[in-house]
Amino acid sequence: MGVKMSMIELTTKHVEETRILGARLGVIVQAGDVILLDGTLGAGKTHFAQGIAQGLGIKGAVRSPTFTLINEYTDGRISLYHIDLYRTEGNADLATIGLEEYLEGDGVVVIEWSVKGSVWLPADALHITITPLDETVRHFQIDGHGQRA
Repeated sequence: MGVKMSMIELTTKHVEETRILGARLGVIVQAGDVILLDGTLGAGKTHFAQGIAQGLGIKGAVRSPTFTLINEYTDGRISLYHIDLYRTEGNADLATIGLEEYLEGDGVVVIEWSVKGSVWLPADALHITITPLDETVRHFQIDGHGQRA
């Protein structure tokens, strides 16, 4: 059985606070860390990922990988692999995108819609569920599993 930390719950009041929360995480993540993001459409997953990128020192625009599935950012202190599984359909799709290589790589992996890839994902990960409470307020449930998380 893996190590599990206590769940942490936080609330942000606007998009910028969501990005700041992500940036604080981006400052402390290490190569090999996996962050799983779940929540409804428009919950703020990409805004949070943009904050992580900022914390990693990535300079360029960070966009949702919904249509490309994977965006790579290599100009920060650690590479960021931003993956979106929203458009994937089952194990066959996941097998074709090279998910294993990213998970075993030397960067930080952020996966949006991780529930669609649960069979492929490592046990040692930080799972964050974002729930919109109104148009701008977001509730974060942060649950770590494993040594690093």
